[in-house]
Amino acid sequence: MVLGRLIGAFRTGPEARYSPPRTAEGERIYAVGDVHGRLDLLTELLEKIDRHSRSLPDPRTQHVILLGDLIDRGEQSSQVVDYVYNIQKKTDQLIVLMGNHEELMLRALNSEYGIFRAWMRIGGDATLRSFGMEPPPRGGDYELYARRFAATIPQQWVAWLSRLPYSARSGDYFFCHAGIRPGVPLKRQKKADLLWIRDEFLDDRQEHGAVVVHGHSIADEVEYCGNRIGIDTGAYRTGVLTALYLEGDRQEILATGQGADSAPLPLMVGG
Repeated sequence: MVLGRLIGAFRTGPEARYSPPRTAEGERIYAVGDVHGRLDLLTELLEKIDRHSRSLPDPRTQHVILLGDLIDRGEQSSQVVDYVYNIQKKTDQLIVLMGNHEELMLRALNSEYGIFRAWMRIGGDATLRSFGMEPPPRGGDYELYARRFAATIPQQWVAWLSRLPYSARSGDYFFCHAGIRPGVPLKRQKKADLLWIRDEFLDDRQEHGAVVVHGHSIADEVEYCGNRIGIDTGAYRTGVLTALYLEGDRQEILATGQGADSAPLPLMVGG
């Protein structure tokens, strides 16, 4: 993705002027929050994105960015991976980022059997069921189940998931799963923070060199702050999967569910 100018929306002092964030020149972005095994919601939202995009003039470039956590908790994790994997084979307009749940699954498949047990506790059991496997009972042989799962999941999916990027950039926007470590340059962020950070990032109000668009931390509505936009609306339990449309300085939200039509976001203000 083309790097754009740095954001200038957070200058202070009597001469300060507000400059709204912009995507890279000519680029249209739809960022999608955590899917978590809800293929039904993902297909509904992608259809809504398609209708929205076709209602607008053709952009120079367009990307749909999935912000990670395709799997776990919902009942259709294997179907989501299959669907997204096959779309990305056919187009470079879909960007899929790594989420912490994908990382846990990959580590479990890489013979980290303690991680397999932890993964089961945060939604991995639903992923196993989507592959036709019952999860291990409490105190079960996690090593045995991990090996069975490794023999079940298609290896091309594992290779693809292992290569997912941790972030993307367009102009004044930086996209990642969880957030960034405040005070650390964007190019020097560690993958652990991009995948796992929560309060240190969510509670911080300093500017980051770009507006960070992220998922990972569930909120009832889109969290719209001067330095970040959180779009994880808890699809697996609420039925609301949210996308953020960005083009130039335009911003709108699209979501699944009744009454979830496209709506403009309020003017962004400093953090």
